[in-house]
Amino acid sequence: MNMNKELLEILACPRCHGALEALGDNADEGLSCPACAVVYPVRDDIPVMLVEEAVPLADWQRGQRQAAR
Repeated sequence: MNMNKELLEILACPRCHGALEALGDNADEGLSCPACAVVYPVRDDIPVMLVEEAVPLADWQRGQRQAAR
């Protein structure tokens, strides 16, 4: 996903409303919220900005790319 820098600047974490950081080249992997320590995955070039779809950062770093159900 080639996310526009301006778009990334206006997106916010749906949980805490904090700033997000891109993971991977051009946010092609996910969007991380450092304050909440979660990653919002990008699927089919669309960021999934739902709290229930967020993956804990520790799980993401271990390779888990989907939220536990």
